[in-house]
Amino acid sequence: MKAILIDDEAKGRSALKNLLTLLDDSVQVVAEASSVAEGVALIDDSEPELVFLDIQMDDGTGFDVLEQIRYKDFQLIFVTAHDEYALRAFRYSAIDYLTKPVDPDLLQDALLKVRENSEKYDLNLKLEALVQNRSKVQKLALPSLKGIELVKKEEVVRCESSNNYTVFHLKDKKQIVVTKTLKEFEEMLSPEGFFRIHQSHLVNLDAVVRFLKEDGGYALMEDGTRVEVSRRKKEAFVQAISGG
Repeated sequence: MKAILIDDEAKGRSALKNLLTLLDDSVQVVAEASSVAEGVALIDDSEPELVFLDIQMDDGTGFDVLEQIRYKDFQLIFVTAHDEYALRAFRYSAIDYLTKPVDPDLLQDALLKVRENSEKYDLNLKLEALVQNRSKVQKLALPSLKGIELVKKEEVVRCESSNNYTVFHLKDKKQIVVTKTLKEFEEMLSPEGFFRIHQSHLVNLDAVVRFLKEDGGYALMEDGTRVEVSRRKKEAFVQAISGG
């Protein structure tokens, strides 16, 4: 797999290149760039399969690179210093990232995802979501069995666990099977007004019609479904929908 590194720190590029050599000899670093301008030219000229891209550089950002390139048929992994807001935007947009210093185990996990996504990776859709999510979370890029699907956050009624997958139930009755666990979405969406009311369900609080006390407690959702509220989550859930 042909890869390029774009980072204004020579030490960072060298460390990542050494890790790639140790972990996966199928990834060949064919070129490196130390600036936005070099990175844009390098991507368009070399047409890589994988790009490792730093966010902050002396002459701009990794986002500037992505806005200026013509060639976009590659997989992307951001490499960045810890920036919680940027990391949240990446998560919502289904874009992989590594924080500096790069952890070898996390790098190996990222490379595994690259291989798994090789035939259904749509960088344009992910970048569309990322552009919108940089200022405020608006869209989720959901990696489904068919590819990437963009969904507005407010369109989601509930998320239901299905083994190692998650089924997104939307307001228009559409269902999307996503190749991530419910726990991952709980961590991602809880700050955005979603609540894990049961082991099997994460609900959009804005889509809750009312709490039903019968049979131990249920949440009546906008799509007409009744979702059981676990006993230990009941008090916190009632407070959440009451604005407490």
